[in-house]
Order: sequence, then structure tokens, then C-alpha cells
Amino acid sequence: MATVVGIVILLFQFKPFLAAADVFCDNLKVVAASLPKNISSSPVHFATATFGQSPDVVYALALCRGDLLNDTACGECVTNTFKLTPPPPQQCYRTALYSVAAYFAVNPCVLAYSADNILAPGNGDDMFLEFWTAKNVTGDVRLITGLIHELLVATVEKAASTEPTRFATGVVDSRTTFPLVYSLAQCTPDLSAGDCLACLRRLLGRINSTTSQFIGGQMYDIRCNFRYESFSFYGGEPMLRLGPSLAPAGAPTPTNKRRISKPWVIPIVVVPLAAATFLCFTFYSRWVKAHHVGSTLRYSGSRRAQDMEGEKQLVWHGKNSEFSVYDYERVQDATNNFSDGNKLGQGGFGTVYKGQFREGLEIAVKRLASHSGQGFIEFKNEVQLIAKLQHTNLVRLLGCCSQEDEKILIYEYLPNKSLDFFIFDENKRALLDWSQLVAIIEGVAHGLLYLHKHSRLRVIHRDLKPSNILLDSEMNPKISDFGLAKIFDSNKPEGNNTRRVVGTYGYMAPEYAAEGILSIKSDVFSFGVVVLEILSGKRNSGSKQCGDFINLLGYAWQLWEEERWIDLIHVSLVPESHSTKLMRCINIALLCVQENAADRPTMPDIVGMLRSETMIITQPKQPAYFNVRVGNEEALTPLESCSINDMIVSVTSPR
Repeated sequence: MATVVGIVILLFQFKPFLAAADVFCDNLKVVAASLPKNISSSPVHFATATFGQSPDVVYALALCRGDLLNDTACGECVTNTFKLTPPPPQQCYRTALYSVAAYFAVNPCVLAYSADNILAPGNGDDMFLEFWTAKNVTGDVRLITGLIHELLVATVEKAASTEPTRFATGVVDSRTTFPLVYSLAQCTPDLSAGDCLACLRRLLGRINSTTSQFIGGQMYDIRCNFRYESFSFYGGEPMLRLGPSLAPAGAPTPTNKRRISKPWVIPIVVVPLAAATFLCFTFYSRWVKAHHVGSTLRYSGSRRAQDMEGEKQLVWHGKNSEFSVYDYERVQDATNNFSDGNKLGQGGFGTVYKGQFREGLEIAVKRLASHSGQGFIEFKNEVQLIAKLQHTNLVRLLGCCSQEDEKILIYEYLPNKSLDFFIFDENKRALLDWSQLVAIIEGVAHGLLYLHKHSRLRVIHRDLKPSNILLDSEMNPKISDFGLAKIFDSNKPEGNNTRRVVGTYGYMAPEYAAEGILSIKSDVFSFGVVVLEILSGKRNSGSKQCGDFINLLGYAWQLWEEERWIDLIHVSLVPESHSTKLMRCINIALLCVQENAADRPTMPDIVGMLRSETMIITQPKQPAYFNVRVGNEEALTPLESCSINDMIVSVTSPR
């Protein structure tokens, strides 16, 4: 097998320690000495270790790649990886900001250690890494990316079913000029087949329309990982093969003649395992230096800018390897000097432009208004939040730009605008059939589920509505605009009080609008309103009257009570073949907009109800804002009103 390519990318949590740092470091030294020996003697090259007493206990695990059959090489990989930890176990700091959690992916082994019990089921899910090859797929993009996805799905399923190693490799031929694509998937062997499959599928779910077009990539969870490349990066024959032109598994490997005939296929240069990334943290500076490791990896670690709120500096910790800080001149060039012809929308926080970098990547550029001090708060919030959030149903933040008064966010460009552009227009609504609307509803639900439960940061969006749900080229929904999002205390899921109430009238839960009580159920309420708007084609806060009611919620409840719910549905969705599913969607939506937050389901419940046609759903009670206008005339008196990407943002004071 080829010499190991060293990749050292890590996730840290820093906590202040004094003398106790020596204790934790001493415990880490013991683990660093024992774990390599234990993994060398393990038949599946997997080992865990626990040493010390709380609060200085060290929990660690190590896993060698399934194709690394040499016991000595496996142990040496773990030993060398420990030497890269900041600080190494050999160097103890008596007074420092000391790292108590680290995660290293060093092919062909993975090491994780923490002061938290990452060995317990479900713990350590926030320790996530990804790397993407900086080169895009060329040729028939849809065919090739589709085959790559098919390969990854097959490899993941194969790995989950392979005992005892939970390891699989594969290869696919696109039957075009594109080279063979090789894949690998692996879980820690202590996982069951079901848990392994769930872990790997969770990683696959993070691939979005941007990352799916890279010709190589890697994703690492603490318990599972996968990788694919346009070159063979593992030892031995692939365990599965896709594509009719490939011989069955076990047949001789195709010769290099096919590959050599392509002049753009560059031989991979091996990077020594000794390559490392050094991070220095002191009390006097908060710089983080991120080094590129190898030609196929990009890691943008941090940048500094003056914080207009009065803090000395703003540091962005971009764990996402595709997050970058762009030069203003490059963004200016991409948008044709922010020309009106490139303008996509405008609001109180600034203007959004379409742009294109010279290498061909299309982008959406949000240029914050220079006079908006509050806009900078949202800018900072969005950078720090969404750079750490990655899901197929969330808009991907590619980077930012901060230069003097310029504050700019750069997103992936989505050509089909926002959901409101379709559902509230009689002509454009005809472009969306029932199956597409169901996919949009389910996609938004999955995006919120990720924010509330599965993301590294537990996040409440606070401003979910159709104009903040963007649609990609295949009409897949992506939740956008995280400027108002808030990290919530997972120990208090039923409510966190806040003095600053922000959002949009008609979508804000009553307990939040009136009392400032914020919880995950606030987003659930907004989701219910969005579903009713999708089904009816009516705005909840519009100027048109709904039957005897001015707001959509009261109208929907009256029709539900009178068993005339079909009258709520837009005429384009009336066919009887959808009647059962339509009724279930209305039922779910009404449960989401209940007056009391405790009566609303959680997003896991909602996803389960949307997936199952047989799951029993409880009957809703009278919804919030029943027979009350939610429009501007009778809304709470706002202190400030502005817009982001044509969305209304209302900032109010709780009563």
C-alpha cells in the first residue's frame, strides 16, 4: 500500500485550567502510551481508553483504516498522531488556555480524546470534520455526480453490513472520459449494523449541491467516516464495483493504460505523515493559524476584523474547510462592481447580488448597508453560526469579506429564488406539483430537525417563512438567513427568555411575541404557518380576507372544525388522489400552530408524521391567533422594521 498521506485537521474546545492542566496532561500521557499498544493487538484495529478521575479524566478512542493490515503500522500511526496534539502529551502547560477536546483524522487512522465522555452512545456527535478536493467535476456533471452518490450509498450500506470490521471499499466507472472513482466507508466496530448505517447516512446527508460536484471528499464523524477520490487511495481490491464496464469484484484491476491516456490526471504526491498544523493560543492574542495540508485540501481557519460592537477583535473559527475570507476586490469583480444588473433583491440590511468568480463559480453576495450598525451584529452572528452548520436543506455559506465599512456574506447561488416567489403567484404556482410541494415541506422539516437536534450548535432560526426558504436548480428547499438565529440552551428546551424579540409578524409564536419566551417550539409554530401557506396559496399576514377571518390560522381552523378542510386547499391540489395526504398535512400544520407551546410537536415528531401514512396523529385544538388579525394594523408596535432579502424583520419589546 502507498505511503500514508498525513491530514491533520482538528476540532477544539478550550477551557481555562491552572494547576489542573498538569493533571489532565499527565493522564493524557498515560493514554498516549497505552492506546497504540492496545490498538496494535486488536484484531479489528480499534481501541478505547479511559484514565484518571473527574474532572481530569481522559476519554479516548482510536481507529485504523480497514485496509491497514499491519499491526505495527497501525500502532505507529496512533503514536505519531498523539505527537501532533496541541500541546503534545510530552509538553504540559501550567497556566494556559488548555485544549480538553481534540479530533484528528490522519489517514490511515483516526484519534479522538476529550475530558467529556465521548465513548458514551450519542456523545461526541458534534465532533465533525470534512475536506473537499478543490477541483470540480467536468463533463456530464449530473451523470457523474449521480454515479458518485450511488457509489457512496452502496459503499455505506456495504460497510454497515460487513462484520466485524464495519469497513468497505468500492469503485465506479462513469463510462465517460471521467476517471474511475474510488470510495471507502468505515464505522467503529463496536457499532451495530443499524447504528453504523445511521451514522454514515447522517454524514451523507451533509452533502449539498455545491459539495456534490467536487471530484473528491472526506467526511469524519467520531464514530464513522467515508472518502471518495478520482484515484486509488486504499490498499487491496475494491469490495464492490459499479458500472457495466467494470469487471466483477475480485477480477484483475484495470491497467494503468486507461488512466495514463488522460493528460490531466496528475500523479498524487505523497505528503509525509510528519506534516502537521500548529495552533498557538495565548492570553495576549487570539490568533488561529490554519495551514493547507496537501494540494487536495483547503482549510480557512480564521480572520480578524474590528468589531463595531466595541470588542477588540472578531475572530472567525471556520471549521468548514470550504469557508473562506475573500478580498473585497475579488467580490467587487465577481459582481461587476455591484451593478444594478446583478441585483437580486434589496432590504434594510443591504442588497443581494448575483456574482460569478473568474473560475466559474456562481455566488450570491449579501452586501450589508454601511450605515447599519445592527446589520453588523447580524453579519457577525451569521458568520459564526452558519459556517458551522452544514446540511443539504440549509443554504451554504461559502465565506465572507470584511474591509473597513464593507461587511459582505458570500453564499452558494440558488437559481430558483425563494418559495414565496412560487406559492403566492397564480401562474408560477402551476410549476410546482404535489410531489414537489411534499418534498419541499419534508426538506424544510429536515433542515429544522438538524438545527434543533443534530447540528454541532443547537439553533433556533427565529425567522422561518417562505421568503427565507430558497430553492436550488432541482427545487430542493434550503433554509436561509441566519442573521436572527440564536443558539439555545439544550437543557432548557421548553423556553429561554430573551429581551430582544425579532422575527416576522404572522410567523412568530404567541409566547415569544408577547413575553419573549423563545424555544424550539417557536420554529415549530413558524413551520406550521408555512405549511398552511404552501397548501392554500394564501399569506397568513396578507391584506386579503380569508372567509370570515383576516388571518389564515382562524380560517383554516374554521374549515377543519366544519370538516370542509378541502376548501382551504389551492385549486391546483384538489385532485382526490391526494386527499388523505392533504388532510394529514393540514392536521400536522394545525398541531404546529397550537396556542400553548407544550401542545406543539417537536421536529422529530413532525418528520415522523410526514414520513408515515399510518402513524396516528392527534386532533388539534384551537390554534393561536384565532380570529385575530396578524397584519401590520393590529400587530405589536415595532421599535424597528427592516428587511433582509425582501423579508420583513420586526424588532419588538416584550410586554
